[in-house]
Amino acid sequence: MSAVVKRALLGALGLLVLGFAWWAASALPAQSSLAAHFAPAPVLAAGLKLLTSGALWPHAWLSLRRVGLGLLSALLVGVPLGIAVGSSRRFDDVTSPSIQFLRMISPVSWMPLAVMVFGVGEGPVWFLLAFAATWPILLNTAAGVRALSPRWLELGRSLAASRREIFLQIVLPGILPHVLTGVRLAIGILWIVLVPAEMLGVSAGLGYYILDARDRLAYSELMALMLVVGLLGFLLDSAARRLSQTSQSIAER
Repeated sequence: MSAVVKRALLGALGLLVLGFAWWAASALPAQSSLAAHFAPAPVLAAGLKLLTSGALWPHAWLSLRRVGLGLLSALLVGVPLGIAVGSSRRFDDVTSPSIQFLRMISPVSWMPLAVMVFGVGEGPVWFLLAFAATWPILLNTAAGVRALSPRWLELGRSLAASRREIFLQIVLPGILPHVLTGVRLAIGILWIVLVPAEMLGVSAGLGYYILDARDRLAYSELMALMLVVGLLGFLLDSAARRLSQTSQSIAER
């Protein structure tokens, strides 16, 4: 049995154990009043209805688009700042306390201020997602710059390479695995921040849909939406992990 198949089977076993724990918790006598809504059978039936009715997909697509825009904004800010921080010790000394201070403020705590500044709608959601994703990308990019071998830079200079050529052919390929590691961490944070951010007065998205299900007292549908959020997040993380591993393998060759 190959290692890949073995890992897949072990992962499937873990999911079966989790599913059994869910069923057992819903079957407890103390939970009998909730079992009609949160037991696996009604939740999976509600999830199947969501997937086949087509009502879910516009909300899921809008949430994924918001995550993509937030991630792109974070890359545009975090990568240049990370390169600057990693390249200059003095710049690092000046900015490091501010970066560490800001990144320790929970993105969710910025919600009231974001609404005051950007109003109700897409603006606060975009700001919160971009703010949350910037820090892991910035810090991992800076770590990648610091990890570059000075010999490669010296080799580029000895071959009379311009700064642009050194940056494009040595620095960027060298820091790419670190940047993608930051992207994977950022996606995890983005997906956590997304649902509460989409409760800021928007009229679509997975977070909005969860609130709507709660208001309609559709508890089985609400639980199914939670499972959908987990599944989409799992798929996003798997794609980011595979991309990071591929870049790491290329960099080691």
